[in-house]
Amino acid sequence: MNSINDDNSRQDLDPQSDHSSDYLAHSLPLQTQTQPQPRRPRGFAATAAATTAPNSAGKGKKEREKEKERTKLRERHRRAITSRMLAGLRQYGNFPLPARADMNDVLAALAREAGWVVEADGTTYRQCQPSSQMASFAARSVETPLSAGSLRACTARETLENQPPTLRIDESLSPASIDSVVIAERDSKNEKYPSASPINPVDCLEADQLMQDIHSGVHENDFMGTPYVPVYVKLPAGIINKFCQLIDPEGIRRELIHIKSLNFDGVIVDCWWGIVEGWSPQKYVWSGYRELFDIVREIKLKLQVVMAFHEYGGNDSSDPLIALPQWILDIGKDNRDIFFTDREGRRNTECLSWGIDKERVLKGRTGIEVYFDFMRSFRTEFNDLFVEGLISAVEIGLGASGELKYPSFSVKMGWRYPGIGEFQCYDKYLLQSLRRAAKLRGHSFWARGPDNAGQYNSMPHETGFFCERGDYDNYYGRFFLHWYAQSLIDHADNVLSLASLAFEETRLIVKVPTVYWWYKTASHAAELTAGYHNPTNQDGYSPVFEVLKKHGVTMKFVCLGFQLSSQEADESLADPEGLTWQVLSSSWDRGLIVAGENALPCYEREGFKRLVDIAKPRNDPDRHHFSFFAYQQPSMVQGNICLQELDHFIKCMHGKFYDNAF
Repeated sequence: MNSINDDNSRQDLDPQSDHSSDYLAHSLPLQTQTQPQPRRPRGFAATAAATTAPNSAGKGKKEREKEKERTKLRERHRRAITSRMLAGLRQYGNFPLPARADMNDVLAALAREAGWVVEADGTTYRQCQPSSQMASFAARSVETPLSAGSLRACTARETLENQPPTLRIDESLSPASIDSVVIAERDSKNEKYPSASPINPVDCLEADQLMQDIHSGVHENDFMGTPYVPVYVKLPAGIINKFCQLIDPEGIRRELIHIKSLNFDGVIVDCWWGIVEGWSPQKYVWSGYRELFDIVREIKLKLQVVMAFHEYGGNDSSDPLIALPQWILDIGKDNRDIFFTDREGRRNTECLSWGIDKERVLKGRTGIEVYFDFMRSFRTEFNDLFVEGLISAVEIGLGASGELKYPSFSVKMGWRYPGIGEFQCYDKYLLQSLRRAAKLRGHSFWARGPDNAGQYNSMPHETGFFCERGDYDNYYGRFFLHWYAQSLIDHADNVLSLASLAFEETRLIVKVPTVYWWYKTASHAAELTAGYHNPTNQDGYSPVFEVLKKHGVTMKFVCLGFQLSSQEADESLADPEGLTWQVLSSSWDRGLIVAGENALPCYEREGFKRLVDIAKPRNDPDRHHFSFFAYQQPSMVQGNICLQELDHFIKCMHGKFYDNAF
């Protein structure tokens, strides 16, 4: 195998590239290439040519524009294929590919995994396995499968002329079968001259045979002996009414007994700001939660609590509406800028704007002081439960839906999937922050939001800001997006600093959203409006994870428990697998503890299996896995769920099940 250069790799990725002009230029005879240019017409001939030139020029321009559009579509299709291939290699094959991998990285990783040596200059040659070591391969058990790294001890080097196998990548393969893209092919030269190599072929393992031996040693669905991942179930939001009373104590008791019988490790309870401090500032009512926690202690389940500083429900008539505290809404009637605001001036009451984190506009308190007082009241009220260890962790709500994000795609504001959402930075407090940042940068005229970013349900290519080579990547766009994302990071830093004081040695948790639609576009528009500056040329999650690491926080990632249809994935250019790989890899690389939560309730086998695969990545040499998993289900008793599948799921998470059913 010869050295690989960037140009060749790009050609490999683009099977439709048209190189006919280059071919003709090199294949035509010399005298044909050096023919003299035709003479320019003069006189009447020149006049006639000039009259027809505008029409032909116009047609040519239209054809060039059409060809540009076709080229863009082909390029987008190629990028989608490449993205799926890379995601599959990372997730299912544990290939250490960089974030912006090209074809050279892919080929080198595949070659090394198959036992080849790839040097820095691209020189690639076959490794030899001495016959003295062959017996050790046969003696290996399935518990200690042969790794690619064990082949590197081979010191013999074959020349390039004697290398029969080559590597080929089939672009039609899906990520689920991507580990089969390494295909060994024999050169016709070696078929004609089988003795051309001076080294006995028995002494060298074939790449395909080696990979087959490795993969056959581990059952695809064997979770026996894998790390124990505790599974918590999240209790429904409507079990406590707006007066902080437990609605149905006996029904809750039956529910918790059933949860215990299913071998769940514990439960997660939302402590709603709008209920506990609902009527007067600094008047906290915890009575309903005390009654609930006593039942949890009696059943002997572990407990995680959520400091829920956001609104819940209101989108569906079946969901209870839990609004922000009434005294907050009363302040909002006089000062509407305490809420997030879109470009049209519409206010979103899901949560408070981060612009008032340090503004004394809440009855003499700032936003973060209000959050801190609430958390400190909870810690004082339930000190006995912290001392005895019943409360194992506290999740801090940092935005809409309790996740660290702007409310950029709110259903109550008219958003529908897969719209890109809108920037939420038009309240006067955030605009003041933007003006300060623009002035500090030396460009005061940048103190504005983008005026070409579309509406909630726009598509990226319909906007001037998010389209390919749009304004998101010019000087102003990068400045604005950096400020927008930094405001989110500063909010997390401020609140977590006070949460660490309130809860001291208790584990803190922060939930990170999964914004997977438009992930295959260059701009990642939906992530940008949510507050994550994560276009294709930048990692927007690393700065967030640095803040979480600073405070020793567990990152809980919302996992997609279902498979997108091919039509949906193509229409929204979604890539949940690619996003999951980026987020989990970035967090684990920074030493964060990671947990998971399903985005929607799971009712079928494939969804459960997908969640287990995300929680316990296969082929991870560092044995990374979730520290716990939060399972969302409306009701364990009345919910539409197959208990057998749920039992399998929990046992697989606990590492106690050899699942030939999955």
